[in-house]
Amino acid sequence: MNKNDFPILREMVYGKPLVYLDNAATTQKPQVVLDAITNAYTHFNANIHRGVHKLSQTATVEHEAARAKVASLIGAKSPNEVVFTKGTTDSINALAISFGEYAVNEGDNIIVSAVEHHSNIVPWQMLCQRKKAQLRVIPLTNDLSLDLDAYKQMLDQRTKLVSVAHVSNVLGTINPVREIIETAHSHGVPVCVDGAQSVPHMRLNVQDLNCDFLAFSAHKMYGPTGIGVLYGKEDWLVKLPPAEGGGEMIEHVSWEKTTYNTLPYKFEAGTPDFNGSYAFGKATDYITSIGWETIETHERNLVAETQQAMRHIHLNGCRLHIYAEQQPKIGTFSFNAYNHNGALIHPFDIGTLLDRQGVAVRTGHHCAEPLINLLGVPGTVRVSFALYNDENDIRIFANALEKALTMLG
Repeated sequence: MNKNDFPILREMVYGKPLVYLDNAATTQKPQVVLDAITNAYTHFNANIHRGVHKLSQTATVEHEAARAKVASLIGAKSPNEVVFTKGTTDSINALAISFGEYAVNEGDNIIVSAVEHHSNIVPWQMLCQRKKAQLRVIPLTNDLSLDLDAYKQMLDQRTKLVSVAHVSNVLGTINPVREIIETAHSHGVPVCVDGAQSVPHMRLNVQDLNCDFLAFSAHKMYGPTGIGVLYGKEDWLVKLPPAEGGGEMIEHVSWEKTTYNTLPYKFEAGTPDFNGSYAFGKATDYITSIGWETIETHERNLVAETQQAMRHIHLNGCRLHIYAEQQPKIGTFSFNAYNHNGALIHPFDIGTLLDRQGVAVRTGHHCAEPLINLLGVPGTVRVSFALYNDENDIRIFANALEKALTMLG
């Protein structure tokens, strides 16, 4: 894990070396991914699948090779279970349209959790509004973990789908998705897992986990923006109708009737981001070369060591509160600071002062407004790690935070 692999990490911000701790929003790209983008546009930029010429054939081979790499990365049974999308949000929206048309009727219900990103709330709200169905929300316990007893009581014969985040993008906590899936399946209910914050940070095998659907994005795992994945068990993808129509997803078109293509192309209308998929494949190669055990251990240690460093900085009369501090986390955690009078120091002010010292963090509601409202604050400061962060980043962050609190406390 070499910082030199990531050219942007050599940037200076306000005259300070960049310390990038906003990886839950998007990760930086290694040189091999940047080179892949240039290589694809330079040497085989041509629309895939339908062309007989050399460039099209090469681009097609590379696009499908990337699909196979992604399938291998998540342990899919077949590359046919990997549908390329624009990202996690697009994946969940497509599923909500497709699954909603197939399975959801008036009076049915969909279950999500209280820690969800807006991308795993709004599409299901829209579906429920269209179908006059109900959206049910798994509540949190006092320690900010999911209330599984309440969840079990929610499931009934009208529950059509459960869709939950594997890892909270605010708290960094790992939700018990295996138990959630097993419980849902005991009621004959399929489960979608929002893997945007888990797939980049931990080994995940969809067959072992037994989820029915999984959504994630390339840009959060060192790949390009604008491309992601909807994994679906083949049995489900065969049954579900396509969410979009157009080129690529068709078998035959007449004025009277259209028949659809085979998997996974049935769900990939229009020209795909074939250069992005090629670069995404290179990102998966990069991750695989480092190894999941190394990545998981490194990032868990960074979270624990940063929280420990925060306990030892001079608070200058301030108090720090780390949310779900005692729960196991991977990659991410959030905190707030309070001044000597007990008043909240606005997260934006902390983020701004950290930025002036070269430290990039995220502040606000993190597209999880219902969770932030539940916490009773206007937002949090979120620190999130990637494989290129190190102990020097922790030291710089802790020093920068201490200076910020000296000014704000």
